[in-house]
Amino acid sequence: MHIEKRKNGKRIKYYLAHSYREGQKVHKFRKYLGQDLTKEKLNERKQIAEKLILEEIHKYNIIKDPLHFELSKEEIEEIKALEAEIPLKISHLSEKDWQSFSEIFTYNTNAIEGSRLNQKEVNDLLEKDKWPEKSKEDIAEAYGVDEAIRFIRGTKEHISIALIKKIHKIVFKNSKPFAGKLRKRGEEVVVMDSKGNVVHEGASQSRINHLLKELINWYDKNKTKYPALVLGAVAHNQFENIHPFKDGNGRVGRILLNNILIKHGLPPINIDFKNRAEYYSTLKAYELNKNLKPTISLYMKEYKNLKKKLDDYKNKKK
Repeated sequence: MHIEKRKNGKRIKYYLAHSYREGQKVHKFRKYLGQDLTKEKLNERKQIAEKLILEEIHKYNIIKDPLHFELSKEEIEEIKALEAEIPLKISHLSEKDWQSFSEIFTYNTNAIEGSRLNQKEVNDLLEKDKWPEKSKEDIAEAYGVDEAIRFIRGTKEHISIALIKKIHKIVFKNSKPFAGKLRKRGEEVVVMDSKGNVVHEGASQSRINHLLKELINWYDKNKTKYPALVLGAVAHNQFENIHPFKDGNGRVGRILLNNILIKHGLPPINIDFKNRAEYYSTLKAYELNKNLKPTISLYMKEYKNLKKKLDDYKNKKK
């Protein structure tokens, strides 16, 4: 870290600066210290600014690596054993099962993000094209999620920036003017809970492309090494850390997760609206410690819930 001086007329402004290289880009952290400072006051403010810059660097690095350690052979075998216990087989899902899944998933993934449509309204919308007296935006996004599920069933692609943009565009083409477009310069993301506490800060806009490419490279390198649950969990959780879009990241991330699962022969998964608090805590465990165990535990729980929901759907429609 070093002191920068800038003349402003007859006055001198002081800054504490630190450069950070990432790939081909150099990012700079800078804190304003004041102007026309005595040596004593400059040193005092420098110490405070150093702590603030170190905190920013820590936040910066939290999002850097998709998975900064190797899973052992034993851990890989344990997760493969869990996959064998999943109570659904993708090959056994009929077209009616897929339709039921899409209705269940569409309701829950949108409800997590604040949609006011209930499950029956989503079912009537997707089965009968029957519009409820609710927000047109919620209706458009229900259609969008359903279309995105059909899209990932048909595409052969696993993960790419183009695919991520495509999913976002499909879901939000009739509700958001920035559908399919990554965050622009100056658009930063801070996610807060109902009490106003910051629960997540997305990567700075200047890092989005670099971090997405890093995630894609990680996936390509490990797609034959790690089980699908690990690949899906890392891709989804890291995507949520990056938060590349102005809005809609949760839904795109959960659809991306399903794309990766089905590409590896596992059935799709639904995160139940009722389990959203647990879901958020799994994202935090990954963000802070790269701990995947809570995420995979939740996925196994949700597979059991999904099996029951699909069975209930079949019984209701007999």
